Amino acid sequence: MLPKIIYALLFLFTVANPVWAEETPIAQLKSFLASNASLASDFKQVSMDKTGRPAQTSFGKFYLSRPGKFRWNYLKPFEQQIVSNAGKVWFYDADLEQVTVKQLDDSLGSTPALLLTGQVDIEEKFILQEQGNDDGMTWVKLSPKNEESGFKYILIGLNGSQLGGMELSDNFGQLTRIYFSNIQFNPKLDDSLFNFKAPKGADVFEN
Repeated sequence: MLPKIIYALLFLFTVANPVWAEETPIAQLKSFLASNASLASDFKQVSMDKTGRPAQTSFGKFYLSRPGKFRWNYLKPFEQQIVSNAGKVWFYDADLEQVTVKQLDDSLGSTPALLLTGQVDIEEKFILQEQGNDDGMTWVKLSPKNEESGFKYILIGLNGSQLGGMELSDNFGQLTRIYFSNIQFNPKLDDSLFNFKAPKGADVFEN
């Protein structure tokens, strides 16, 4: 099963900018989407069960190159790759030896994946609400305007000039949190990172 949190994370990255301290949280969030040509980071993803306890924890590496290129390498406990380039997204599950290919367009619904293209106004797809301060972070809630988007909301926590945390609630009641670490801003990334080639023997399904 492909991780639904990916659709909500493809557009999130941070930059150091002291001017942000004078901006509203929503303005800071918009700055995220308009800044940084590239990013590399480690990530930890935690899926919660219905009681709010961690059910599964995954670790990996994230790479971003604007416009529209990204790679999520899930390394533990299962190997998966999610790569976007040239208007397509490839989902590879090593255990299943299966690749699923989708178009990066409205077929994905009102998901934040579209925001990576740089052609979507965040306020066109989401209702933005400031949530105040909690646990040392300032929070913004994004509620999709499209009821068929697959998730209820995204919470984004801003910690000073960096992204501090994120939480997504889907329509099945599943809660997912993600944490970034060892973030590199504007690193030089090789284009080969975003060129996906299906491994030999893998089944490929293209929608």
